[in-house]
Amino acid sequence: MTENGTFSRLVSEMSLEERNHLLERLTVQSNISNDPLYEDKGDNLPAMDVAEQFANLPWYQHLRFFIMSLFKTISQVKLFEESQIHKLGKHILTTAPGVFDYKRNLLLPLFYDTLVEMRDGARFFYSALDTSINRDKGAFYAFLGSLEMNEIHERLQTQTNPHVIAKRFPDFKEADLRKTAFHEMNEAINEITQEQRAVMYEHARSLECLKNLASFRYERVLLSFTFDPLLQGHTSPAHVMLESLENLNNILVSFRDPPSMPLIESLFVFILHEKMEDDDESGMDMEMRDLLGKAENALIAIRTFNKEIPLTVILRCAGRNLGLNTRPITGGEDWFVVYHDYWRERIEQQLSEFRSMRRQQGLMDSLKSFFNGKDMKHMEHVYSEENPDGLPINGTFSLSFLLTFYSIVFINNINNGLRNILIDGKFARRENRTVFTENYNNLIKLEDDIKQLDTQLSGAGDYGKRYALALSENSLQSRRRKIQVVLDDATDEAEELISRTKTSIEGLITMLTAIITKDSNGEYTTLINMSRFMAKDETTDIATTVTVKGMTFLTTMRDVIQKFQQTLSILEDITVLDLDSQ
Repeated sequence: MTENGTFSRLVSEMSLEERNHLLERLTVQSNISNDPLYEDKGDNLPAMDVAEQFANLPWYQHLRFFIMSLFKTISQVKLFEESQIHKLGKHILTTAPGVFDYKRNLLLPLFYDTLVEMRDGARFFYSALDTSINRDKGAFYAFLGSLEMNEIHERLQTQTNPHVIAKRFPDFKEADLRKTAFHEMNEAINEITQEQRAVMYEHARSLECLKNLASFRYERVLLSFTFDPLLQGHTSPAHVMLESLENLNNILVSFRDPPSMPLIESLFVFILHEKMEDDDESGMDMEMRDLLGKAENALIAIRTFNKEIPLTVILRCAGRNLGLNTRPITGGEDWFVVYHDYWRERIEQQLSEFRSMRRQQGLMDSLKSFFNGKDMKHMEHVYSEENPDGLPINGTFSLSFLLTFYSIVFINNINNGLRNILIDGKFARRENRTVFTENYNNLIKLEDDIKQLDTQLSGAGDYGKRYALALSENSLQSRRRKIQVVLDDATDEAEELISRTKTSIEGLITMLTAIITKDSNGEYTTLINMSRFMAKDETTDIATTVTVKGMTFLTTMRDVIQKFQQTLSILEDITVLDLDSQ
């Protein structure tokens, strides 16, 4: 099963009781604090419009800056701004010592160390997000929705299921099933309340902030720091990374509240799905404790950075821009579209599977009737549930069908009539006999060809030996490549055998049709000695005469043509099913 398929199965197969049980276990083991990650502290001075602030100064301050500007040849407003930057720098020294030296515009070791701790914590969330929402965003939101909107989830899961709809409306065709499924989906989604939308949006915003913080390029900032022997720590000029730090600040200001427990649970379920499948509760509890511990440490590191590093005022001071304001990041608004698209795609998949199931059931009914209730024969050395060590090549269902067709239908019902034509029939054109003989020979040796291929797939056969050798390769890349080459070669041979058989059957249908319709103008014509075959009938009335084994030649050939046409039709159905399953 694909990874996305696994996540979709988590959404569809995990019951609400199981989810609530898991949430309870997480809550019991969790020490995660609900304290805000970012708080507006009193020491975070507001942004300043320098020109406006200068204009509002009393007259004696204007006089002071006027006199200073005469000596320094700098504008009064600029002098005022420099004084405010100096004041802000002293404020940082007082409220956050060891973080920023405003005189040298230098970030100090405490800044570096606190940023490193936050980076290390964020790495945990980067892995958690990569294992969950980054792999299948739609399935993640659907799972989260099952916790926050369980009634909506139950409706979407049950009422859109084509099996449920077909049970309610047995006479529905595929178009009716499709229309009803999407109607039920839209009806359920329209019932999502504004309160539920707001909760889901908050989760999506939290995820977006977490994603931005986890994927922030910390190394780009940290590489600008160098070790200072005097301070016994790493320092860096602030101006070289202002833009990056502004981006980080915008993320931190946006990420005010920690992720909710349902959100954390959803992250952990996607990480722990393999443990859940193993029913290893003790092992999963250990994993949970480990994950919860890492999550709490990561959130502590974020709180610590926000508490100890007044990043906004540092950026104003370092960038000499007292009017700098934070810009909350965007994101999370697309949750509803992603959620809607997930269910739409899931319903499409279910309808496709339902359609495939109906086709398969119809095919099984056709096979049962075609083989008079007898069981299908199967190739021995191809992959199946009974033979997981077999080679997984394409076309094996078609070959098994043809193997059964040969022994039950061809030999018993078709071969005698064709052989009589081959032996006694006189063709008007030599090339017609050549084509007839070639097509007949392809069918008469069909069983041997299939069994020969099956032998080649065995451990003693060419494909089997190459497959075993490929499996023993140490290099994963080389092993995959060589396995694929073997499977492709075997599949090509299987498909060539199927194609050759279909071509022979189609050719024989065309030739037999020309023979019994007494066509003399087409590529294929009737037999010169057709009268001899007709003479075997007890009467010259070709519509009612009786020949060997109680059937007329014409009736026998019509039956052969019909069975050939059924064979081609079933092969086509098998091909469609094979494509649906890929």
